[in-house]
Amino acid sequence: MNTRLLASTLILLVSTCFATAQTSTVPEPPPPTGVPAPGPQTDEPYAPTPILPGGTVIPLYSPDSPHLDQSRIHEAETYGSYTPPHLGFVANIHNPSIEFHAANGALNTGTAVILAAGGGHNNLNVVGEGASIVPFLTANGINAVILRNRLRSDGYEPKTDGVHDAQQAIKLVRAHAGHWNLDTNRIGFVGFSAGAELAAAAAIEYPTFEQLEKTPDNALATISSRPDFIGLVYPGPSPFAFGGAAEIPRDAPPAFFASPGWGDWIHAIWATEYFTALLEDGVPNCELHIYARGVHPGDRGQPDQAPATAGISRRDGVAFGKWQDSYLQWLEDLGFLQKPGLETQAARDVARNTDRPDRISKYREIKR
Repeated sequence: MNTRLLASTLILLVSTCFATAQTSTVPEPPPPTGVPAPGPQTDEPYAPTPILPGGTVIPLYSPDSPHLDQSRIHEAETYGSYTPPHLGFVANIHNPSIEFHAANGALNTGTAVILAAGGGHNNLNVVGEGASIVPFLTANGINAVILRNRLRSDGYEPKTDGVHDAQQAIKLVRAHAGHWNLDTNRIGFVGFSAGAELAAAAAIEYPTFEQLEKTPDNALATISSRPDFIGLVYPGPSPFAFGGAAEIPRDAPPAFFASPGWGDWIHAIWATEYFTALLEDGVPNCELHIYARGVHPGDRGQPDQAPATAGISRRDGVAFGKWQDSYLQWLEDLGFLQKPGLETQAARDVARNTDRPDRISKYREIKR
């Protein structure tokens, strides 16, 4: 009888404890930290803070540079979000900068890619077209650099100020090659949308910029601003858009293009116009990918579909291919993923083709 009473008491005790556990609540987690705050604004030139942990941030220009607006260089950047609490974009950039992230040490190829985000020259989509791409590059042995360039929305002209920022970024990364274990002959530039406009101009206008920067007080005067390769992803209008023309240097770098087609037709046209100009001129090793489906970042494929995302992120079912995989294959084909110090196939092909014939004249003769 006592045994039964003891058993009943134990069952009742366990049931009571279980019920108590069931009715207790787990403490709520703390709220998200939110979009990170920019660095403090002082009377000194603004000191940009890293977008990603571990980044090394360097201003593009010396504080007294004639490229800078001295009345606004002290202003802090502004950070915004497309989907709080995540950082999405940066604006109000008056002290433009680069942010360096080293490749995985054992895999380091010495190649560096400068990333120029889009945003319609109104802001910089530094996450989708910058920070999100950094781990992909560094895991494949490629050093990554996020560019924060000046914007039209802040009173600057993309065709001059923005392009100069891109060209200065190339100079600055190349100048620090020894510090960062880079190969000075493997400095590339990839732009997205509005950022691709900067890449397109930087790839052919470097002779002019280098002449402009040859001043006695410029520490980077002798450093080349020529990119060794470029990438234009769903690019904005290039110097060849709308019937435009531009001189193509004889050592113009190879170029990689990727864009949705039908669903982003205007950017596809801008990509093909630039590609065609380089192809007709005979620039070696240019590659073009126009995908059957896909839309421009921020646009919708269908009314019930989320806006398409940028860079290499998932696009809510809207096909846009794995352009980043094709890009890596292209880099490997051209020798940019081999051990540092070895001459690339790209460099050999550029050197062989500096005296290339006029293809357009030859083409016109064939048509006759």
